[in-house]
Amino acid sequence: MNFTNFINYFSYLCKMKKAVAFHTLGCKLNFAESSDLGRKFVEDGYELVDFKTVADVYVINTCTVTALAEKKCRTAIRQAIRQNPNAKIAVVGCFSQVSPDEIAKIEGVDYVLGNADKHRLLEYLVGAGSARPDGNCDKYLQMGRANPAPTGTDFVVAYSADDRTRTFLKIQDGCDYFCTYCAIPHARGRNRNDSIENTLKIVEKIAKSDTKEIVLTGINIGEFGKSTNETFFQLIQALDQIQGIERYRISSIEPNLISDEIVDFVAKSRAFLPHFHIPLQSGSNKILQLMKRRYTRELFAERVQKIKTAMPHAFIAADVIVGFPGETDENFENMYQFIESLPLTFLHIFPYSERPNTPAINLPEKVSAEVKKQRSERLHELSEKKHADFCKNHRLNPSKVLWEADNHNGWLYGFTENYIRVRKPFDQNSVNKTEEF
Repeated sequence: MNFTNFINYFSYLCKMKKAVAFHTLGCKLNFAESSDLGRKFVEDGYELVDFKTVADVYVINTCTVTALAEKKCRTAIRQAIRQNPNAKIAVVGCFSQVSPDEIAKIEGVDYVLGNADKHRLLEYLVGAGSARPDGNCDKYLQMGRANPAPTGTDFVVAYSADDRTRTFLKIQDGCDYFCTYCAIPHARGRNRNDSIENTLKIVEKIAKSDTKEIVLTGINIGEFGKSTNETFFQLIQALDQIQGIERYRISSIEPNLISDEIVDFVAKSRAFLPHFHIPLQSGSNKILQLMKRRYTRELFAERVQKIKTAMPHAFIAADVIVGFPGETDENFENMYQFIESLPLTFLHIFPYSERPNTPAINLPEKVSAEVKKQRSERLHELSEKKHADFCKNHRLNPSKVLWEADNHNGWLYGFTENYIRVRKPFDQNSVNKTEEF
């Protein structure tokens, strides 16, 4: 044990409260759910500590979008065991949902919970989990038997609260799209949400705190309302009326679900910001068809242009997958030129990763790892140029900035309405306030 670990362990022994530490992988939805679960632990008397320190319970909230995410999960498990071999280790979330047997075989893991059950982790720790079908909670979880998938109206609300400036609010879960490369519908279940009425109650609760900005999150948030005979457009109209929340951001939303009425509303809204995150995945119609995406490149371009016409200063990010089976050099060059021609601001780039039990794993014409790397690097360079140009073009435009709480070496950072990160000398009086800049 090195000196740092010794100090951490000594501090741990001196604590009166039990300690719990979280490590979250993947999307904003996972972060919202980890934060929500963390609050339950704190309410039960636990102290929330950093994952790099000694704790009584370690919770790893997992992602299964890529093989790399699963590798990071295994690394986090080993890290937790090194820090405290006697701790309870719970692995929860999407990787746990689709591969419980694999995780249960890892020595040192005590609990394996999927997305239908992870919010009940605290119950299992204190023994309430014995109500599981086989009457033995620990054995049921440790043996990694298939976790029940979330179904029907099984929706658990969650929101983050560890950053008083901004909250990630889960408004929807699951997906009915079943794209050929994606395991998320198997991990998260079918599309579902709570009612607008109940969602508004949560937002009104958040509005009574110090939070100034809410980011709406989910797996496919544009599908909000299908399970309650409502619509995403109706939701954002209602949210805009709640006083106390100054800003809303819409996280990833499918291009085929961005209606004209949504764009026009955001352009004129009181609180919704000119910031969109739209999955593209490929700029080739051939590849989009192989992926079973529900739009063409032409529709994607039309939606981007619609946003830019209504909000010329809007920040638009896009997700892109490179190296999908069948993606030729010509397909990639066409995609590159297509993206280059669009007024996008930033790219989230993912080399294609085979996911078990997805149709794409059986497609021919695999793309080598080296080619994926080369294509990713080119798109990263394009993304950096687009982002730099966007920031430069808006540098002199006055904007409202919401300042963060942390002091970074004498600087205070914040984000403009269109998601440009700016800074000024640290001023405590500006923390968590919206100011012209």
